[in-house]
Amino acid sequence: MAETSPELMTVKETAEYLRIPLPTVYYLVQRGQLPAVQIGGRWRIKRSLLDRDVLRKEEESGQPTVLVVDDDPALQALFKQFLKKAGFGRLVVGSGAEAISLAKKQKFDFVFLDLKLPDIPGDEVYIQLKDIHPDLPIVVITGYPDSEILSKILSTGPVTVIKKPIEFDQLNKAVKQLGHKGAEIGL
Repeated sequence: MAETSPELMTVKETAEYLRIPLPTVYYLVQRGQLPAVQIGGRWRIKRSLLDRDVLRKEEESGQPTVLVVDDDPALQALFKQFLKKAGFGRLVVGSGAEAISLAKKQKFDFVFLDLKLPDIPGDEVYIQLKDIHPDLPIVVITGYPDSEILSKILSTGPVTVIKKPIEFDQLNKAVKQLGHKGAEIGL
C-alpha cells in the first residue's frame, strides 16, 4: 500500500508538496514555523502535522486564502503584489491541473481563474472546482469576454468576470464584492 506522500518528508519533498521555493522551506523550518524534526543532521517535516497545523491554520488565522490560476507571468506578479498588499494568503498556479489538485487538499476563500490555460479549458476547471467546493466564489479572468467558454460558465449562474488587461482597481473591486477588504494602496 503506497502512500502518495511519506509521513516524514525531506525539505525538497516539502517544497514540492507546498509548492513553495526550497529556500523558503529552510527559512520556515529554522524559524520553527513548520513541524520539523532533525534526524541525523537533516530536517524532516511531518506531513500529518503540516496538513493539520499549517495548511489549516491559514483558514483559522482570519487571513483569507486565495488561489490564482493564470499562466501569464506578468499577471501572476500583479496578483502576488496585490494580494500581498491586501493581506491575503495566496497560491499562484499556472495550470488547471495544479488548481484542482490544490483545491482537493485545501479550502480557499476565493479563486481568480483565467479561462485560457495551457492544459485544461477554464470552464472545465471552473466546474471541477465547484464540484469540490460548491460554495467557492470564483472570479473569472478573460481576455475573450465573448468566448464560448465564458458563456458555458455564465449559464451555471451569476459569476464575477474581470476583463483583461487587468488593473489593480478591478482586483480591488472584485475582492470587495466578495466581502473582503481590499488593498487600500495603489501600485
